[in-house]
Amino acid sequence: MTQTNAQQRGAAEGTGGRSRPRVVVGLDGSAGSRAALVHALLTAARLGAEVEAVAAYQPAPTYWAGPSPVEAVLGTDAVIADTTQAIGTFVQEVRSDLAVTGRTGAADVPVQLTVAAGPVAQLLVERAAGAAVLVVGNRGRGAVRSALLGSVALHCVTHAPCRVVVVHPTEADRPQQRRVVVGVDGSAQSREALAVAIEEAARIGADVEAVATFTVTDFWTDAYARSLPTVAEITADVQGRLDAAVAEVLREAGGDAPTVSTVVVEGAPSDVLVQQAADAELLVVGSRGRGQVRGLLLGSVGLHCAMHGGCPVMVVRPTAPAAAAG
Repeated sequence: MTQTNAQQRGAAEGTGGRSRPRVVVGLDGSAGSRAALVHALLTAARLGAEVEAVAAYQPAPTYWAGPSPVEAVLGTDAVIADTTQAIGTFVQEVRSDLAVTGRTGAADVPVQLTVAAGPVAQLLVERAAGAAVLVVGNRGRGAVRSALLGSVALHCVTHAPCRVVVVHPTEADRPQQRRVVVGVDGSAQSREALAVAIEEAARIGADVEAVATFTVTDFWTDAYARSLPTVAEITADVQGRLDAAVAEVLREAGGDAPTVSTVVVEGAPSDVLVQQAADAELLVVGSRGRGQVRGLLLGSVGLHCAMHGGCPVMVVRPTAPAAAAG
């Protein structure tokens, strides 16, 4: 069930000429990419999609001999063949993983290999055009693999044109609830993230927990205390706004929507979301929110969650209307 396609992508196996959703996943043989491939196969099985497994290679080095460059002994064809074989073997090993064989249809998802030269982060973003979702491990095999969030994952959540899921390799051993957690802060981005969370939860048969947070600034003078609302008043106000946002998105979703609970927690949103989603199946965040850093390509909350989340973290990119509204 695995096709290979060096340099460029062709027709996926088993499509029969029909257009199917596509889940793109980056592979480099690391534990992070193994977890990413498991997640990609499970996602594709639920979507009725195909998986495009992308691996990059570096062209063979050259040296100068006279007026023309001469390729080193190891030719490009040999590099492509070796990389393709290694990634193909890797895919077959992951197909036999209990996490895959235990889910209906996941082991039979069509997988196509794309092996191409160049920086892997750039390649993944290019391949993600038109895809339903891009899945990456939080760290890879490169020089920055010791970082909390590898440069490839960071580049993908910042620049990919579709939803991006960052997967951590330790997730298989942790307790897990059928629950999708989503951060809501009243922005157009978080509203879109809430709609995506409801959609994902309905697909996997999970409940949704919508989380809103607030912080109370500790000023040096007590003069503010006489004019600012109390914590109880702030909590009630945020709760009312959160419930209204959820009700509106549920009305638009229609159909058999999952159960959505709401919770308001005092604290920094990044820390609260990671804690609330510690045993969840998925954490959904917008790529930007209402904070002072909302002009960045990836907001501080989304970045923190992608770095530290104990479950897969889906970063939802804005659609054009949502971005304008934000």
